[in-house]
Amino acid sequence: MTTSLDRLAVELPPPLSPLRRLLKHPRLMHYNRLAALVILANLGFLWATWPVPEQTLGHAALANLALAIVVRQQYVINLFFRLATWAPTSWPLRVRWSLGKVYHFGGLHVGGALAGTGWFVALTLTDSNNARAGVGWLLLTLLTFIIATALPPFRSRHHDHFEKIHRFGGWMALALFWTHTLMSTPGPVPLAVLAVVTFSVALPWLRLRKVDVRVERPSPHVALARFDYGETPFAGSSTAVSRSPLKEWHSFANVPAPGRPGFRLTISRAGDWTGSFIDDQPSKVWVKGITTAGVANIETLFTKVVYVATGSGIGPCLPHLLAAEVPSRLVWATRDPRTTYGDTLVDEILAVQPHAVVWDTSQHGKPDMVSLAYAAYRDFDAEAVICISNKKLTWQVVHGLERRGIPAYGAIWDS
Repeated sequence: MTTSLDRLAVELPPPLSPLRRLLKHPRLMHYNRLAALVILANLGFLWATWPVPEQTLGHAALANLALAIVVRQQYVINLFFRLATWAPTSWPLRVRWSLGKVYHFGGLHVGGALAGTGWFVALTLTDSNNARAGVGWLLLTLLTFIIATALPPFRSRHHDHFEKIHRFGGWMALALFWTHTLMSTPGPVPLAVLAVVTFSVALPWLRLRKVDVRVERPSPHVALARFDYGETPFAGSSTAVSRSPLKEWHSFANVPAPGRPGFRLTISRAGDWTGSFIDDQPSKVWVKGITTAGVANIETLFTKVVYVATGSGIGPCLPHLLAAEVPSRLVWATRDPRTTYGDTLVDEILAVQPHAVVWDTSQHGKPDMVSLAYAAYRDFDAEAVICISNKKLTWQVVHGLERRGIPAYGAIWDS
Protein backbone atom coordinates (compact mmCIF):
# COMPACT_ATOMS: atom_id res chain seq x y z
CA MET A 1 0.00 0.00 0.00
CA THR A 2 1.07 3.62 -0.42
CA THR A 3 0.16 5.01 3.02
CA SER A 4 1.57 3.99 6.38
CA LEU A 5 -0.78 1.76 8.36
CA ASP A 6 -0.04 3.79 11.49
CA ARG A 7 -1.69 6.88 9.98
CA LEU A 8 -4.91 5.01 9.35
CA ALA A 9 -5.79 4.33 12.98
CA VAL A 10 -8.34 7.06 13.74
CA GLU A 11 -11.22 7.39 16.14
CA LEU A 12 -14.56 8.06 14.51
CA PRO A 13 -16.47 11.13 15.66
CA PRO A 14 -19.68 10.51 17.63
CA PRO A 15 -22.95 10.15 15.71
CA LEU A 16 -25.27 13.11 15.31
CA SER A 17 -28.21 13.85 17.59
CA PRO A 18 -30.93 11.16 17.81
CA LEU A 19 -33.24 13.12 15.48
CA ARG A 20 -30.55 13.60 12.84
CA ARG A 21 -29.61 9.92 13.12
CA LEU A 22 -33.25 8.98 12.59
CA LEU A 23 -33.42 11.06 9.40
CA LYS A 24 -30.31 9.26 8.11
CA HIS A 25 -31.73 5.80 8.81
CA PRO A 26 -31.77 3.51 5.71
CA ARG A 27 -35.56 3.19 5.97
CA LEU A 28 -35.83 6.96 5.47
CA MET A 29 -33.40 7.22 2.56
CA HIS A 30 -34.36 9.46 -0.36
CA TYR A 31 -35.50 6.45 -2.43
CA ASN A 32 -38.26 5.66 0.07
CA ARG A 33 -39.08 9.34 0.54
CA LEU A 34 -39.71 9.74 -3.19
CA ALA A 35 -41.92 6.66 -3.29
CA ALA A 36 -43.90 7.97 -0.31
CA LEU A 37 -44.17 11.40 -1.94
CA VAL A 38 -45.74 9.93 -5.10
CA ILE A 39 -48.23 7.90 -3.06
CA LEU A 40 -49.13 10.90 -0.87
CA ALA A 41 -49.66 13.05 -3.97
CA ASN A 42 -52.04 10.43 -5.31
CA LEU A 43 -53.93 10.27 -2.01
CA GLY A 44 -54.25 14.05 -2.13
CA PHE A 45 -55.61 13.85 -5.68
CA LEU A 46 -58.04 11.14 -4.61
CA TRP A 47 -59.33 13.31 -1.76
CA ALA A 48 -59.64 16.37 -4.05
CA THR A 49 -61.60 14.54 -6.78
CA TRP A 50 -63.81 12.25 -4.65
CA PRO A 51 -66.05 10.70 -5.90
CA VAL A 52 -63.70 9.98 -8.76
CA PRO A 53 -65.24 9.63 -12.26
CA GLU A 54 -64.39 6.45 -14.15
CA GLN A 55 -62.49 8.35 -16.84
CA THR A 56 -60.36 10.05 -14.17
CA LEU A 57 -59.54 6.65 -12.66
CA GLY A 58 -58.19 5.53 -16.02
CA HIS A 59 -56.19 8.71 -16.55
CA ALA A 60 -54.68 8.51 -13.05
CA ALA A 61 -53.67 4.86 -13.59
CA LEU A 62 -52.08 5.69 -16.94
CA ALA A 63 -50.24 8.75 -15.60
CA ASN A 64 -48.70 6.82 -12.71
CA LEU A 65 -47.71 3.78 -14.77
CA ALA A 66 -46.21 6.12 -17.38
CA LEU A 67 -44.17 7.76 -14.62
CA ALA A 68 -42.97 4.35 -13.43
CA ILE A 69 -41.74 3.44 -16.91
CA VAL A 70 -40.37 6.74 -18.21
CA VAL A 71 -38.16 7.49 -15.17
CA ARG A 72 -36.22 4.31 -15.99
CA GLN A 73 -35.49 5.47 -19.55
CA GLN A 74 -31.77 6.12 -20.05
CA TYR A 75 -32.12 9.58 -21.59
CA VAL A 76 -34.37 10.61 -18.70
CA ILE A 77 -31.88 9.25 -16.17
CA ASN A 78 -29.06 11.20 -17.82
CA LEU A 79 -31.26 14.33 -17.75
CA PHE A 80 -31.85 13.86 -14.01
CA PHE A 81 -28.10 13.67 -13.40
CA ARG A 82 -27.40 16.65 -15.65
CA LEU A 83 -29.93 18.83 -13.83
CA ALA A 84 -28.79 17.71 -10.36
CA THR A 85 -25.07 18.23 -11.05
CA TRP A 86 -25.64 21.61 -12.69
CA ALA A 87 -25.42 23.22 -9.23
CA PRO A 88 -22.10 25.01 -8.63
CA THR A 89 -19.87 24.09 -5.68
CA SER A 90 -20.54 27.57 -4.24
CA TRP A 91 -24.03 26.45 -3.21
CA PRO A 92 -24.49 25.43 0.44
CA LEU A 93 -23.19 21.94 1.16
CA ARG A 94 -26.55 20.83 2.58
CA VAL A 95 -28.23 21.62 -0.77
CA ARG A 96 -25.56 19.82 -2.76
CA TRP A 97 -25.71 16.90 -0.33
CA SER A 98 -29.39 16.42 -1.19
CA LEU A 99 -28.88 16.93 -4.93
CA GLY A 100 -26.26 14.18 -4.86
CA LYS A 101 -29.02 11.71 -3.95
CA VAL A 102 -30.37 12.02 -7.51
CA TYR A 103 -29.62 8.33 -8.14
CA HIS A 104 -32.52 7.50 -5.77
CA PHE A 105 -34.91 8.38 -8.62
CA GLY A 106 -36.04 4.73 -8.55
CA GLY A 107 -38.36 5.77 -5.74
CA LEU A 108 -40.46 7.52 -8.38
CA HIS A 109 -40.61 4.23 -10.29
CA VAL A 110 -41.82 2.34 -7.21
CA GLY A 111 -44.32 5.00 -6.18
CA GLY A 112 -45.73 5.29 -9.69
CA ALA A 113 -46.05 1.51 -10.09
CA LEU A 114 -47.85 1.06 -6.76
CA ALA A 115 -50.14 4.06 -7.20
CA GLY A 116 -50.92 3.18 -10.83
CA THR A 117 -51.83 -0.36 -9.87
CA GLY A 118 -54.06 0.97 -7.08
CA TRP A 119 -55.93 3.27 -9.47
CA PHE A 120 -56.32 0.42 -11.94
CA VAL A 121 -57.83 -1.80 -9.20
CA ALA A 122 -60.47 0.88 -8.60
CA LEU A 123 -61.10 1.27 -12.34
CA THR A 124 -61.54 -2.48 -12.88
CA LEU A 125 -63.86 -2.87 -9.87
CA THR A 126 -66.19 -0.21 -11.24
CA ASP A 127 -66.04 -1.29 -14.90
CA SER A 128 -69.46 -2.31 -16.25
CA ASN A 129 -68.06 -3.60 -19.55
CA ASN A 130 -67.47 -7.33 -19.00
CA ALA A 131 -65.00 -7.79 -21.85
CA ARG A 132 -62.93 -4.78 -20.82
CA ALA A 133 -63.12 -5.80 -17.16
CA GLY A 134 -61.75 -9.22 -18.15
CA VAL A 135 -58.73 -7.58 -19.76
CA GLY A 136 -58.41 -5.39 -16.68
CA TRP A 137 -58.31 -8.33 -14.26
CA LEU A 138 -55.74 -10.10 -16.47
CA LEU A 139 -53.60 -6.98 -16.45
CA LEU A 140 -53.97 -6.59 -12.67
CA THR A 141 -52.90 -10.19 -12.13
CA LEU A 142 -49.81 -9.59 -14.23
CA LEU A 143 -48.98 -6.27 -12.49
CA THR A 144 -49.35 -7.89 -9.07
CA PHE A 145 -46.99 -10.70 -10.11
CA ILE A 146 -44.43 -8.20 -11.43
CA ILE A 147 -44.58 -6.15 -8.21
CA ALA A 148 -44.35 -9.24 -5.98
CA THR A 149 -41.26 -10.56 -7.76
CA ALA A 150 -39.65 -7.11 -7.63
CA LEU A 151 -39.69 -7.06 -3.83
CA PRO A 152 -36.16 -7.33 -2.32
CA PRO A 153 -36.48 -10.89 -0.90
CA PHE A 154 -37.21 -12.37 -4.35
CA ARG A 155 -35.13 -9.93 -6.39
CA SER A 156 -31.94 -10.44 -4.37
CA ARG A 157 -32.18 -14.25 -4.37
CA HIS A 158 -33.42 -14.77 -7.93
CA HIS A 159 -32.20 -11.73 -9.84
CA ASP A 160 -32.11 -13.48 -13.21
CA HIS A 161 -35.75 -14.52 -12.86
CA PHE A 162 -36.68 -11.04 -11.64
CA GLU A 163 -35.05 -9.52 -14.72
CA LYS A 164 -36.91 -11.83 -17.13
CA ILE A 165 -40.26 -11.34 -15.37
CA HIS A 166 -39.81 -7.58 -15.39
CA ARG A 167 -38.86 -7.56 -19.07
CA PHE A 168 -41.33 -9.98 -20.62
CA GLY A 169 -44.06 -9.26 -18.07
CA GLY A 170 -43.63 -5.56 -18.69
CA TRP A 171 -44.02 -6.02 -22.44
CA MET A 172 -47.17 -8.11 -21.93
CA ALA A 173 -48.58 -5.52 -19.51
CA LEU A 174 -48.00 -2.75 -22.02
CA ALA A 175 -49.80 -4.73 -24.74
CA LEU A 176 -52.73 -5.37 -22.38
CA PHE A 177 -52.84 -1.68 -21.45
CA TRP A 178 -53.08 -0.78 -25.13
CA THR A 179 -55.91 -3.32 -25.52
CA HIS A 180 -57.77 -1.99 -22.49
CA THR A 181 -57.35 1.62 -23.59
CA LEU A 182 -58.55 0.99 -27.14
CA MET A 183 -61.62 -0.78 -25.76
CA SER A 184 -62.44 2.41 -23.84
CA THR A 185 -62.72 4.75 -26.89
CA PRO A 186 -59.89 6.96 -25.57
CA GLY A 187 -59.17 10.55 -26.46
CA PRO A 188 -55.91 11.75 -28.04
CA VAL A 189 -54.10 12.39 -24.73
CA PRO A 190 -54.15 8.77 -23.40
CA LEU A 191 -53.09 7.48 -26.82
CA ALA A 192 -50.24 10.00 -26.96
CA VAL A 193 -49.07 9.01 -23.47
CA LEU A 194 -49.15 5.32 -24.36
CA ALA A 195 -47.22 6.03 -27.55
CA VAL A 196 -44.52 7.87 -25.58
CA VAL A 197 -44.31 5.02 -23.05
CA THR A 198 -44.06 2.42 -25.82
CA PHE A 199 -41.31 4.36 -27.58
CA SER A 200 -39.47 4.73 -24.26
CA VAL A 201 -39.54 0.96 -23.76
CA ALA A 202 -38.53 0.18 -27.34
CA LEU A 203 -35.73 2.74 -27.72
CA PRO A 204 -32.93 0.79 -25.97
CA TRP A 205 -33.76 -2.27 -28.08
CA LEU A 206 -33.62 -0.22 -31.27
CA ARG A 207 -29.93 0.30 -30.43
CA LEU A 208 -29.23 -3.42 -30.02
CA ARG A 209 -26.05 -4.57 -31.74
CA LYS A 210 -23.46 -7.33 -31.64
CA VAL A 211 -19.92 -6.00 -31.30
CA ASP A 212 -16.34 -7.23 -31.07
CA VAL A 213 -14.70 -7.45 -27.66
CA ARG A 214 -11.12 -8.20 -26.70
CA VAL A 215 -10.87 -9.89 -23.31
CA GLU A 216 -7.75 -9.91 -21.18
CA ARG A 217 -7.59 -12.05 -18.04
CA PRO A 218 -4.93 -10.87 -15.58
CA SER A 219 -6.13 -13.54 -13.15
CA PRO A 220 -8.89 -16.18 -12.92
CA HIS A 221 -10.86 -13.67 -10.84
CA VAL A 222 -10.97 -10.74 -13.28
CA ALA A 223 -11.47 -9.98 -16.97
CA LEU A 224 -10.74 -6.67 -18.67
CA ALA A 225 -13.09 -6.36 -21.67
CA ARG A 226 -11.95 -3.82 -24.28
CA PHE A 227 -14.38 -2.31 -26.81
CA ASP A 228 -13.77 -0.05 -29.78
CA TYR A 229 -16.86 0.01 -32.01
CA GLY A 230 -17.08 3.74 -32.64
CA GLU A 231 -18.29 4.94 -29.24
CA THR A 232 -16.32 6.49 -26.40
CA PRO A 233 -18.74 6.86 -23.47
CA PHE A 234 -18.46 9.56 -20.87
CA ALA A 235 -16.72 8.81 -17.57
CA GLY A 236 -19.05 7.36 -14.97
CA SER A 237 -21.50 5.88 -17.44
CA SER A 238 -22.38 2.20 -17.75
CA THR A 239 -23.01 -0.20 -20.61
CA ALA A 240 -25.35 -3.21 -20.61
CA VAL A 241 -23.87 -6.34 -22.20
CA SER A 242 -25.22 -9.82 -22.88
CA ARG A 243 -24.21 -13.04 -24.58
CA SER A 244 -27.87 -13.82 -25.35
CA PRO A 245 -29.99 -10.68 -25.79
CA LEU A 246 -33.33 -12.10 -24.60
CA LYS A 247 -31.86 -13.65 -21.46
CA GLU A 248 -29.37 -12.09 -19.07
CA TRP A 249 -28.17 -8.49 -19.25
CA HIS A 250 -25.48 -7.12 -16.97
CA SER A 251 -24.38 -3.49 -16.63
CA PHE A 252 -20.77 -2.54 -15.97
CA ALA A 253 -19.07 0.80 -15.52
CA ASN A 254 -17.35 2.16 -18.62
CA VAL A 255 -13.67 2.99 -18.22
CA PRO A 256 -12.63 5.31 -21.04
CA ALA A 257 -9.02 6.50 -21.11
CA PRO A 258 -8.55 10.26 -21.71
CA GLY A 259 -7.60 10.97 -25.31
CA ARG A 260 -8.11 7.37 -26.48
CA PRO A 261 -11.05 5.86 -28.38
CA GLY A 262 -13.12 3.00 -27.02
CA PHE A 263 -13.44 1.90 -23.42
CA ARG A 264 -12.93 -0.97 -20.99
CA LEU A 265 -15.15 -2.90 -18.61
CA THR A 266 -13.78 -4.52 -15.45
CA ILE A 267 -15.64 -7.80 -14.85
CA SER A 268 -14.99 -9.81 -11.69
CA ARG A 269 -16.16 -13.34 -10.90
CA ALA A 270 -19.41 -12.86 -8.97
CA GLY A 271 -21.75 -15.56 -10.31
CA ASP A 272 -22.41 -17.97 -13.17
CA TRP A 273 -22.60 -15.33 -15.91
CA THR A 274 -19.46 -13.44 -14.95
CA GLY A 275 -17.65 -16.72 -14.26
CA SER A 276 -18.39 -18.11 -17.72
CA PHE A 277 -17.46 -14.76 -19.31
CA ILE A 278 -14.05 -14.81 -17.62
CA ASP A 279 -13.46 -18.47 -18.47
CA ASP A 280 -14.72 -18.39 -22.09
CA GLN A 281 -13.30 -14.96 -23.06
CA PRO A 282 -15.87 -14.41 -25.84
CA SER A 283 -14.90 -12.49 -28.97
CA LYS A 284 -18.36 -10.92 -29.48
CA VAL A 285 -21.14 -9.73 -27.15
CA TRP A 286 -24.42 -7.86 -27.47
CA VAL A 287 -24.79 -4.28 -26.27
CA LYS A 288 -27.96 -2.18 -26.14
CA GLY A 289 -29.36 1.06 -24.94
CA ILE A 290 -27.71 4.35 -24.16
CA THR A 291 -24.70 4.81 -21.93
CA THR A 292 -26.19 5.87 -18.62
CA ALA A 293 -24.93 8.00 -15.77
CA GLY A 294 -24.17 6.31 -12.45
CA VAL A 295 -23.77 7.27 -8.83
CA ALA A 296 -20.17 8.51 -9.15
CA ASN A 297 -21.26 11.24 -11.59
CA ILE A 298 -22.38 13.31 -8.62
CA GLU A 299 -18.70 14.05 -7.84
CA THR A 300 -18.87 17.40 -9.66
CA LEU A 301 -21.15 18.73 -6.92
CA PHE A 302 -18.17 18.80 -4.53
CA THR A 303 -14.76 20.47 -4.35
CA LYS A 304 -13.02 17.25 -3.23
CA VAL A 305 -14.19 13.66 -2.91
CA VAL A 306 -12.92 10.40 -1.46
CA TYR A 307 -13.51 7.22 -3.47
CA VAL A 308 -13.85 4.06 -1.38
CA ALA A 309 -13.73 0.78 -3.30
CA THR A 310 -13.33 -2.90 -2.59
CA GLY A 311 -12.25 -5.48 -5.16
CA SER A 312 -13.57 -4.81 -8.65
CA GLY A 313 -15.41 -1.76 -7.34
CA ILE A 314 -12.31 0.00 -8.59
CA GLY A 315 -13.84 -0.24 -12.09
CA PRO A 316 -16.54 2.45 -11.65
CA CYS A 317 -14.03 4.66 -9.81
CA LEU A 318 -11.24 4.39 -12.38
CA PRO A 319 -12.69 6.64 -15.13
CA HIS A 320 -13.18 9.45 -12.62
CA LEU A 321 -9.69 9.00 -11.23
CA LEU A 322 -8.22 9.09 -14.75
CA ALA A 323 -10.29 12.09 -15.84
CA ALA A 324 -9.32 13.98 -12.65
CA GLU A 325 -12.17 16.43 -13.16
CA VAL A 326 -12.54 16.72 -9.38
CA PRO A 327 -9.64 16.41 -6.89
CA SER A 328 -9.98 12.98 -5.30
CA ARG A 329 -8.35 10.50 -2.95
CA LEU A 330 -8.69 6.72 -3.35
CA VAL A 331 -9.14 4.11 -0.63
CA TRP A 332 -9.06 0.62 -2.18
CA ALA A 333 -9.18 -2.65 -0.26
CA THR A 334 -8.60 -5.77 -2.34
CA ARG A 335 -6.88 -9.11 -2.28
CA ASP A 336 -3.34 -9.07 -3.72
CA PRO A 337 -4.03 -6.24 -6.22
CA ARG A 338 -1.15 -6.84 -8.62
CA THR A 339 -1.76 -10.57 -8.90
CA THR A 340 -5.53 -10.15 -9.24
CA TYR A 341 -5.71 -7.12 -11.55
CA GLY A 342 -2.29 -7.04 -13.17
CA ASP A 343 0.64 -4.64 -12.89
CA THR A 344 -0.60 -2.50 -15.77
CA LEU A 345 -3.91 -1.59 -14.14
CA VAL A 346 -2.42 -1.04 -10.68
CA ASP A 347 0.37 1.15 -12.09
CA GLU A 348 -2.25 3.12 -14.05
CA ILE A 349 -4.14 3.76 -10.81
CA LEU A 350 -1.07 4.76 -8.81
CA ALA A 351 0.09 7.10 -11.58
CA VAL A 352 -2.98 9.28 -11.01
CA GLN A 353 -3.38 8.48 -7.30
CA PRO A 354 0.13 8.45 -5.82
CA HIS A 355 -1.28 9.00 -2.30
CA ALA A 356 -3.93 6.29 -2.55
CA VAL A 357 -4.55 3.92 0.32
CA VAL A 358 -4.32 0.45 -1.25
CA TRP A 359 -5.07 -2.11 1.44
CA ASP A 360 -3.99 -5.65 0.55
CA THR A 361 -6.44 -7.90 2.41
CA SER A 362 -4.29 -10.99 1.80
CA GLN A 363 -1.57 -9.41 4.00
CA HIS A 364 -3.50 -7.25 6.46
CA GLY A 365 -6.94 -8.86 6.64
CA LYS A 366 -10.22 -7.01 6.21
CA PRO A 367 -10.03 -3.37 7.36
CA ASP A 368 -12.57 -1.15 9.09
CA MET A 369 -13.70 0.61 5.91
CA VAL A 370 -15.72 3.27 7.75
CA SER A 371 -12.61 4.25 9.70
CA LEU A 372 -10.44 4.23 6.57
CA ALA A 373 -12.99 6.35 4.69
CA TYR A 374 -13.22 8.85 7.53
CA ALA A 375 -9.43 9.12 7.84
CA ALA A 376 -9.09 9.88 4.12
CA TYR A 377 -12.03 12.32 4.26
CA ARG A 378 -10.44 14.18 7.16
CA ASP A 379 -6.84 14.17 5.88
CA PHE A 380 -7.84 15.19 2.34
CA ASP A 381 -10.30 17.83 3.61
CA ALA A 382 -12.93 16.35 1.30
CA GLU A 383 -16.61 17.28 1.08
CA ALA A 384 -18.05 13.87 0.26
CA VAL A 385 -17.35 10.12 0.11
CA ILE A 386 -18.42 7.83 -2.74
CA CYS A 387 -18.36 4.09 -1.99
CA ILE A 388 -18.37 1.33 -4.62
CA SER A 389 -18.52 -2.08 -2.99
CA ASN A 390 -20.89 -4.94 -2.18
CA LYS A 391 -24.29 -4.13 -0.72
CA LYS A 392 -23.50 -4.83 2.93
CA LEU A 393 -20.27 -2.84 3.02
CA THR A 394 -21.62 0.02 0.90
CA TRP A 395 -24.51 0.55 3.29
CA GLN A 396 -22.15 0.22 6.26
CA VAL A 397 -19.87 2.98 4.90
CA VAL A 398 -22.59 5.28 3.59
CA HIS A 399 -24.82 5.19 6.64
CA GLY A 400 -21.90 5.01 9.06
CA LEU A 401 -20.61 8.32 7.68
CA GLU A 402 -23.96 10.03 7.15
CA ARG A 403 -24.91 9.36 10.78
CA ARG A 404 -21.86 11.47 11.58
CA GLY A 405 -22.81 14.35 9.31
CA ILE A 406 -20.62 13.42 6.33
CA PRO A 407 -22.17 13.35 2.80
CA ALA A 408 -21.75 9.78 1.52
CA TYR A 409 -23.06 7.96 -1.54
CA GLY A 410 -23.24 4.41 -2.87
CA ALA A 411 -25.35 2.09 -4.99
CA ILE A 412 -28.80 1.15 -3.63
CA TRP A 413 -29.39 -2.05 -5.68
CA ASP A 414 -32.85 -1.08 -6.92
CA SER A 415 -32.64 -2.67 -10.38
